[in-house]
Amino acid sequence: MITRRALLASPALAGAAAAQAPLTLSLATATPGGGFPAYGAAFAAAVNAADPMLTIEPRNTAGSLENVNLLAEGRVDLGLVAGETATAALAAGRGVTLLFAMYAQPGLFGLRGDNPIRSIAELRGQRIAWGARGSGFVVLARQVMTGLGLDMERDFQGILLDRAGDGPAMVMDGRVAALWGGGAGWPGFVTLARGPQGLRFVAPDATERARILAADATLRPMTLPPGSYQGQAEAVESVGTWSLVLARPGLEEEVGYRLAAALYKARGELGQRLAQASETTAENTASAVTDPVLIQPGVRRFLRGLGLLG
Repeated sequence: MITRRALLASPALAGAAAAQAPLTLSLATATPGGGFPAYGAAFAAAVNAADPMLTIEPRNTAGSLENVNLLAEGRVDLGLVAGETATAALAAGRGVTLLFAMYAQPGLFGLRGDNPIRSIAELRGQRIAWGARGSGFVVLARQVMTGLGLDMERDFQGILLDRAGDGPAMVMDGRVAALWGGGAGWPGFVTLARGPQGLRFVAPDATERARILAADATLRPMTLPPGSYQGQAEAVESVGTWSLVLARPGLEEEVGYRLAAALYKARGELGQRLAQASETTAENTASAVTDPVLIQPGVRRFLRGLGLLG
């Protein structure tokens, strides 16, 4: 029998015992039909396959902004948070930490394949579905449009969705000209690509990308690889941010280490379950922040064991 005194005396023994104990963690995602719920389902399944005693319970929420508050208040254990919202949360001193890098999200407009519009300038004045209320995609859209000297409300007929999954149908039936989203395998674009008219992207051109990046240092140049969607033959250049899995304040070090070990073991399966999730790697997590102190202590210890952190 392993006593509590023995566990306290031996961190290694405590870690071994924790790795064998049943553990359930809550994971805040976003509204149904979007990329975060799809990622959350793949993440939960892959982690449980690697560690059958570890259960992740995804919960639908309003998205990144709500997830940060839920984490800070300790109402969920883990949360998916996009781009600048995640960066700001880590810098705000609310105690949340980085668990894993999720995937890169280059921002893009998705249009029907038969739509003649070819540029952001031509989209001005058009009806645009920016994404779900509280979504990190809306934050990214505002960053990109501001960098171009555009206003989401004044220069477009913008629509905020109650559910991310409502956007593709609005594009396909002509209620909106475009849906803003991003990244490989994003459910909204997958649906559009499989529609009768197919999918075509509009993204900032080279001059526009330079303006955006000069205006906002938190954004990075990013590329959507060819073949990310049905019928997409060429790469698409844009700008964007990384989405992150964040942990609540005080999530135990051994829990973080156990999650990191399970995800490292399941890294191949995670990518098979969801194309975007192939970017959830130890290497990307180690480089996602400039200060390792922002990484959850157990994950930080695991990354050091791999030689990825000093």
